[in-house]
Parts: sequence; C-alpha cells; structure tokens
Amino acid sequence: MRSIWNGAISFGLVSIPIKLVNATESHSISFRQIHTEDGGRIRYRKFCELEDREVTQGEIGKGYEDADGTIIPITEEDLSSLPLPTAKTIEIVAFVPADRIDPLQMDAAYYLQASGAPAAKPYTLLREALKRSNKVAIAKFALRGRERLGMLRVVGEAIAMHGLLWPDEVRAPEGLAPDTDVTVRDQELDLADALMDTLGEVELEDLHDEYREAVEEVIAAKAAGEAPPQSPEPATGGKVLDLMAALESSVRAARESRGEEAEHAEVKSLPQRKTARAAPKQTGGKKSTSTAKKTAAKKTTTAKKSTAKSGQGQGQGTTKKTASKSTAKKTPAKKSTSRKRPA
Repeated sequence: MRSIWNGAISFGLVSIPIKLVNATESHSISFRQIHTEDGGRIRYRKFCELEDREVTQGEIGKGYEDADGTIIPITEEDLSSLPLPTAKTIEIVAFVPADRIDPLQMDAAYYLQASGAPAAKPYTLLREALKRSNKVAIAKFALRGRERLGMLRVVGEAIAMHGLLWPDEVRAPEGLAPDTDVTVRDQELDLADALMDTLGEVELEDLHDEYREAVEEVIAAKAAGEAPPQSPEPATGGKVLDLMAALESSVRAARESRGEEAEHAEVKSLPQRKTARAAPKQTGGKKSTSTAKKTAAKKTTTAKKSTAKSGQGQGQGTTKKTASKSTAKKTPAKKSTSRKRPA
C-alpha cells in the first residue's frame, strides 16, 4: 500500500519512524458530467482572471483572501516550516479508555506502518503496551494543511489511527428530540426487546452494498444495448396507527425470515379504570329505555306470582278468586310505587 505521509510517533522520548497508509478504500461508482444532447464530456478549466487565460496545474498555488479582498500568497515552504511539533510527528499526549471517545468524533482511518528495521522494536513496544492497558492513545498530528486529533489503537498486529474531529466541530443535538411528552409502556418495550432478540447479531462481512450492485447491473445492461432492470413496485401498506400491532408484526416477520416458527406474541393491554369523568352521563333517551326494561321485568314477575296464587285457590269460593285477582292487580301498583328511587 502506498504511504501518504512519512513521519514519526513521539512516545515520550521514544521516536518511532512510521508511514501513514489509508486503512479504507471507496468502492463507490463515480460518474462524469456530460452534455445530455450529444453525450460530450463537461470539463472544468482553470482561468487566471487577470490574464484571462487557462493555466496549468504547475502554475497554481495557494493564497489566503483577507477581509478586504487582498490575496496573500502562501507557499508550501511556509507551511512546512510552521513552528509546530506535529508538522512531521504524531505526538501522543494521553492514554484514555476507548469508551471515552465519542463515535461522532470518528473521521478517516489510517494504518501506521513501521518504517525500517530501527522502528520494529519501539513499534512493537507501543503496540503491546496498548494491548495490555486496554486503552487508546490520543495524539495530535498535522495533515493536509491543518493540525488534527487522532486516536491510536491496535488492529491485529498493527497500529491503526483514527482521525478525530475536534470537540468544537461536533454539533450538539439541540431541538432534534421530540418536544412532546411520550410515555412508553412496559409491553411496548418487551416487544421491542423481542424484536431485537429475533433480529439478533450479524457478521458485518456478510453485508454488501446492494445499491452499487444495482447500478452496476444498469451500466452492464445499457452497455450491452439491453433495457435496464426495473425495480419491483414497493409494497403499499396502510398507515400503522397501533404501535403494539406494528411491533408484533415485525417480530413475526423477523422470525419467518430466519426460518423460525412464527409464534404469536400476545400482549394484553391493561384494563382501563372506570371513573366518573371517563364515563359520560347518559342522555334522557337511554334512561327511559332502561326504565322501560326494568318495568317490564317487574310486571312479568308479578304476573307469575298472581297465576300461582290463583291456581292454588281454584277449589275455594268465588269471593276468594275475586280477592286474589284484586290483590294481583293492586300489587304491581304498590311495588312500582315503593321501588321508585331518585336517580
């Protein structure tokens, strides 16, 4: 791998000559800008605004524009002679636990390669010290025209360095969280945990860039004079209003995708307490219906009682029958009158 920077690691009074190598590579597909009418390339040419002519790369340098518009030329010699100890040195300033580093600060990653045989012993010493301490080294270094912050850690048998953003370069997440009070129930958390357990872990090596593969298929098809593949129609699902139902469906789908038997995750919602405020008073129509039902039930009961009494008194005289009938007729009126209660 080609080195992009040569220097040394400053570890106290120990100096370790190293080469800086990119630890990552991009597999993104790059496109050229073209003229849509004829397919011609669109190119950018650099012109000097004073001479109004195109200039070559060898004629281009750096300059700082002052507040009044004045351009102050800055040469590479000016930058290389900066009074900084980190101009050609990765200066270790501290050792901290790895969890002290906010992932938001992570930037580009590099490998540090020992430069020559004299660097082998101190390089190995630093690597083993990092392993045994379970810490990472915080360092400062200069690269591409500015001083940067870095984190050194062990990867395999090599030392890797992650560029870190300065703390004041990381924005605070103000105003991004929901500004409304939301209550998450235990049942919802239980289903979320079940979904996380069902999805489980994954080997990162098994993941791949499906977008890049799809773009490559389109390019190959058009290069062969064929129609590019069409993407399938997205499933049109209704708007999910019930969070519990959505979580249960997600758990079932995750289990089915892994070939597991879909078990129905039933979560019973807590019964709601009935309060006087929660139950609105019924209107007059509903009350009259309820009263009519109660009155009909009372009349039926009274009729049964009067029939039983009249059956028992069939052998007696007419006077007793008349008395029993009159009693049966009067009884509902008395009972209905006595059972009237204020609502």
